[in-house]
Amino acid sequence: MNTALLHYWLTNVRGGEKVLAALGEMLPEADIFTHAYRPERFGEPSRERLWGHRVRESFVAGLPLGRCKPQACLPLMPMASRSLGLDGYDLIVSSESGPIKGIRKPKGARHVCYCHTPMRYLWDMHDEYYRSAGLLGKISMKLFTGYLRREDLASAESVDAFVANSAFVAERIKRIYGRESTVVHPPVDVDFYGAAERTQGGYYLFVGAPVAYKRLDLARAACAKMKRELVVAGGGAVTDNELRGLYAGARALLFPGLEDFGIVPVEAQAAGCPVIAYGAGGALETVVEGRTGMFFKEQTVESLCATIEEFESHEFSADACCVNARRFAKSVFIEKMSDILFCS
Repeated sequence: MNTALLHYWLTNVRGGEKVLAALGEMLPEADIFTHAYRPERFGEPSRERLWGHRVRESFVAGLPLGRCKPQACLPLMPMASRSLGLDGYDLIVSSESGPIKGIRKPKGARHVCYCHTPMRYLWDMHDEYYRSAGLLGKISMKLFTGYLRREDLASAESVDAFVANSAFVAERIKRIYGRESTVVHPPVDVDFYGAAERTQGGYYLFVGAPVAYKRLDLARAACAKMKRELVVAGGGAVTDNELRGLYAGARALLFPGLEDFGIVPVEAQAAGCPVIAYGAGGALETVVEGRTGMFFKEQTVESLCATIEEFESHEFSADACCVNARRFAKSVFIEKMSDILFCS
């Protein structure tokens, strides 16, 4: 069976790229198609290969900002997706949270879309992205949002089966695309983070890029008000080994943003670290209230402070956190995706 793996763009190694890597492990002969690829970000010596797979880019990669800032080329991506040469492929698996799934599907081929989320900047978080955008970004969103929404809805027609990375995203897929989906949580390297020796210190930990929706501001304000130490990591500032040590030494991970799934809380629990999370989105599927962490109800300093205070009056088992994290191991992901790809 000739197989194509599709991913919106390959310019950083984040959660979506780790999903693609696991899919590539399952499908070793597959070719990868993407709008833009930066091999140096993946430690690859050339643009032709990634993890042993042949890589093909769309015409977006050749545009002035195509590889360094592919988001700037969004209005052209629906056309670029349709231009990908997929004739001869029997199975198409798209890893999607951007405009890549709107391909011209070859006759007789099957298209399975692993959806990290329908595009946040077009749908559920459009207003937040608009408020934080610069002048050119605001103008672009005004001009192209309607067009891109229509294209995104139309692109769902090429998909035979949707897979959602969380029940939270499955609800979005149903509401936006009118389609049912199967939930398969992303793979997390729980063995790596689980190898850490738990050495709980007195600090709280925030892990993630400093973007508005992750609410670093909320974590900082709460810890400042309560005079608690906050360590901030992420955005490429620390190595994986350093991050593992930070998880193992933290009193708790603070996870104040609204995430589609959220790999970070699972990594933390694998290292024996409990989580204090905003009680919405993917965190509700990864953290067990009262056993591996606690939820705060409102994204306010007062609500987070009250939950931190309550958290400090309880004991949490590192072993319970580790056991819970095992539900999201890569082996579980591969087993469930194999059922969908090869047994359906």
